[in-house]
Amino acid sequence: MRVFTALLISALLAVSAQAALAQEKDDALSQKEIEELRDAAYVPTDRIETYEKILDTREKAIEELLAKPRHVTFGEDMHDAMGQFGAIADEMNDNLDELNAQHRDLRKILPKLVKATERWTTVLRSPGDDEAYKIARRIALDTVKDTHDMAVEMEASEEAYFKAHPDAAKEEKDRRTNPHSPQ
Repeated sequence: MRVFTALLISALLAVSAQAALAQEKDDALSQKEIEELRDAAYVPTDRIETYEKILDTREKAIEELLAKPRHVTFGEDMHDAMGQFGAIADEMNDNLDELNAQHRDLRKILPKLVKATERWTTVLRSPGDDEAYKIARRIALDTVKDTHDMAVEMEASEEAYFKAHPDAAKEEKDRRTNPHSPQ
């Protein structure tokens, strides 16, 4: 009976942790940002650029926290900012995975994304170590590293793919000129 109770408690904790993570992702984006992502959903380069823009706003929020004198809620505010950053970057990674699997042409924006990840990594490492946001920072840094690695790998694989499939490059160009047409 004790084993069953322990398993039940473990299962409930796992479910509540997943719910908390899902809630964190929902809270990471403002309603305006959600609308911007919806508007950009049809054109893959626009979608990734929108995620970059949103992450740039979170980067600025972290820099603003660092520029101000430390206050009582600094650790909590930094935890929230880094948590949002990690959740949004993770969502962007999901989009990159999906677009990569579909062989969507992101060659023009991937170098910019690689540079952005380097800048984001620097900003996420800027604050000193603090238990209040240590885990949130580690998750955000790992997610940004994944973004960087994925973008670098995609640069090479997309060049090879579109070189080997010139018709796919033409189809992608047609999609960009008329993103709302049936595919």
